[in-house]
Amino acid sequence: MESAQSTRVLIVASRTASTPRLIEEVGRRARANPCEFALLIPDVTNRQAADWTLDTAQRSLRPAARGKIAGLVGGPDPFESVKEAVGDGSFDEIIISTLSKKTSKWLRRDLIRRVETLGLPVTAIHPPSFKEDLRALESPWAGRGVPIA
Repeated sequence: MESAQSTRVLIVASRTASTPRLIEEVGRRARANPCEFALLIPDVTNRQAADWTLDTAQRSLRPAARGKIAGLVGGPDPFESVKEAVGDGSFDEIIISTLSKKTSKWLRRDLIRRVETLGLPVTAIHPPSFKEDLRALESPWAGRGVPIA
């Protein structure tokens, strides 16, 4: 009997490495197909902070990934960090988790489009907008006999 080949997924994240949307996406992929995940913290100027982020994120992502998450720490340029990780690893796809459009330096530097030029499928994970957050909230009046408009 032949075993299923694992899909190797490079996760690129920093401040968003433990967010619910990223954890959900990792879990969805792990449930759909066997996967091996590696988390890259690029844009590193402080190695101690990067190590803390990596350790915390690995613990958050591990249950969703259904196993170990390899950890990688890049240098000061996020694109060059991703490019080096892709060159060193045999990844099949990339997930990039960013901050919102208002605050993300990666989006201002067009990181997602640049990473797409490396030839692997790229999935971008963005935080929900304020309106999306509001739609997800339940009405505080639901089930309390108050008519809902």
